[in-house]
Amino acid sequence: QVQLVESGGGLVQTGGSLRLSCAASGRTFSTYTMGWFRQAPGKEREFVAAISWSGTNTYYTDPVKGRFTVARDNAKNTVYLQMNSLKPEDTAVYYCAATSRIWVGVSGPHKYDYWGQGTQVTVSS
Repeated sequence: QVQLVESGGGLVQTGGSLRLSCAASGRTFSTYTMGWFRQAPGKEREFVAAISWSGTNTYYTDPVKGRFTVARDNAKNTVYLQMNSLKPEDTAVYYCAATSRIWVGVSGPHKYDYWGQGTQVTVSS
């Protein structure tokens, strides 16, 4: 069992930055692929980024490439999402998720077994 708690959301102006954190419980955190998803009002949850258990592999959705960076610190059981050059269309609730499955199809929410409660990110224009 893994419990995930996100933090770091807030209100920021266009062009600003935020760093989201996701703290995980459980001794097996270092074996999990971690993902970040977001859901805007009236829209489906969408994939943002993922990072493999070792941090060697990362994957991003096209709209955030070059602006967002996913990283992890297995010693701290924490995964991060650094978000730069934020745009109003980045406004959403951001969720972290964990899966013990192999690094295939990591953009699919169905692949993840554990989810956090979400943190709100609002980018003003």
